Amino acid sequence: MKNITDLTFQEVILGNALVLVDFWADWCNPCKFLEPELEDISQEYEGKILFAKMDVDEHTKVASEFGVMTIPTLILFKDGKEVERIRGVVPPKQIKEALDKNI
Repeated sequence: MKNITDLTFQEVILGNALVLVDFWADWCNPCKFLEPELEDISQEYEGKILFAKMDVDEHTKVASEFGVMTIPTLILFKDGKEVERIRGVVPPKQIKEALDKNI
């Protein structure tokens, strides 16, 4: 998973057809619980979807622009536009369904 910042966000989102961004924080236990699941899913979708992480404590601008109020929040961007949003810890199947309908 690629770590992105407020400065690299636009470049990553616009430079890739599909990007799933995990908005997280180091103190967030649900975020830590979701992380290994996302790592596994990212391997399944390698070459189809870029998986990225953004620490909302260190990089507040983008999280604020997209109204990320709870973490973890996953946002799927397609051609630079938000197409899916998942809040909280959900089963891997739900994440894969959201990804599959946008590939």
